[in-house]
Amino acid sequence: MQPLLLFQLLVLIVLANAIPVLAKKVFGSAAAWPLDGGVRLSDGQPLLGASKTLRGVVLAVLLTPVGAMLIGLTWQVGLVVAGSAMAGDLLSSFLKRRMGLRPSDQAMGLDQLPESLLPLFAARWLLPVTLVDVVVGTVLFFVGSVLVSRLLFKLNLRDKPY
Repeated sequence: MQPLLLFQLLVLIVLANAIPVLAKKVFGSAAAWPLDGGVRLSDGQPLLGASKTLRGVVLAVLLTPVGAMLIGLTWQVGLVVAGSAMAGDLLSSFLKRRMGLRPSDQAMGLDQLPESLLPLFAARWLLPVTLVDVVVGTVLFFVGSVLVSRLLFKLNLRDKPY
């Protein structure tokens, strides 16, 4: 296991997942075009939901590589982490819509695992990330997400805790 590399990757995963949320706070509804174009599937639910925007994905993919360079990794690592984190987040949203959950609804595990597991696996293309690193990183991201969610709820910055 490589603690520094794992820490750097977790920082990038958090950054990639936080950028769309921060963009919503900063820009509001400006340029918040739904990634799915409002398409609904035969189950009557949106493909992804209005909260998954082109703005959020594009900003994550553009800014995470900058973050990677700032912490000593290559922009390519940042791009791979951002792209796979966004893919994981979109997969999670797709599955949540199929389960009938609204965009703001929480699904323990489904909200954390794809957006951490996919980037950690994808990082293996460019970095010496082991399977132990992937498992430990995914567990750390999961636990950290739940704890931070509860803290944000206590600070009245989140509507519901996990």
